[in-house]
Amino acid sequence: MELRHLRYFEALAQCLHFTRAAERVHVTQSTLSHQIKQLEEEVGQRLFDRIGKRVVITEAGEIFLSSASKALKEIDQGLGRLKEASTDLTGEIRIGATHTFNIGFIPSCVANFLSKYPTVKITVEELAADLIARRLAEGALDIGIAYRPSDSNDLLFEPLYNEEMVLVVSSEHAFASRKRIRMVELHRQKLVLLPETFSTRIMLNECFRNCGAEPSVIVEMNTIAPMLGLASRTLIGTIVSRNAVPALPGLHVVLLESPTPVRTPGILWRREQEKTTPIRFFAAIARKIALDSSLSSSHSA
Repeated sequence: MELRHLRYFEALAQCLHFTRAAERVHVTQSTLSHQIKQLEEEVGQRLFDRIGKRVVITEAGEIFLSSASKALKEIDQGLGRLKEASTDLTGEIRIGATHTFNIGFIPSCVANFLSKYPTVKITVEELAADLIARRLAEGALDIGIAYRPSDSNDLLFEPLYNEEMVLVVSSEHAFASRKRIRMVELHRQKLVLLPETFSTRIMLNECFRNCGAEPSVIVEMNTIAPMLGLASRTLIGTIVSRNAVPALPGLHVVLLESPTPVRTPGILWRREQEKTTPIRFFAAIARKIALDSSLSSSHSA
């Protein structure tokens, strides 16, 4: 069944005259008659009775007309919204993101979005994950880009992709020449990690317990940049998202295995939130960039 079948059917149901209905949908009478016959064959019932020169809609036609008209109305509204979006889209998007995603992912999303919709105002705040969740629940943000919060009763979490955590060390570190390392080998190794209140740290602690390792966490910091800065200046390693590591001399990335710590970032929404067109479009772009990023990472692995 095609869209034109529904439009021809609705026109004939309203006009109950083949010539006038054909004029309304800009086709010949024979074309309209043929298309209506195709539709009746597909639904398996007669939708119209031809009594002499009169056209009468059947009971089956009446039943089908209600749903067909509703479907056409929804489609026409959707086409109207697309037409509006192709012109100057306006509005505002308030985004909250953790540091990891503000390094590359958010700038890529914003640049892509503004290249298509330059008249939309975008505000990005770099916040801790728990603060993003709180401000979303309060209605102070429209979208959050972060990991799944531990308490998300007021929020919806839409996963975007999976990312591996990696060990980062300086050039002088004993593991700097390694490409991969088992997590058990970090037993008693000096590390700087996020505090134990962070979900990432909770996940790492679980990984260490599973492999029987007890690293020496001699420093805790609540943001990634100083952790990487300390690792680059000392023999203290750190574990962060692979995407959070800048391409800087002196920093070496070592892949972790047995087990490989994995985090899943995603979009955070407020439950029952009314999503404006700019918000929906930004989310669509975020999904595409996340997919492209995950595909390129898997191909390079």
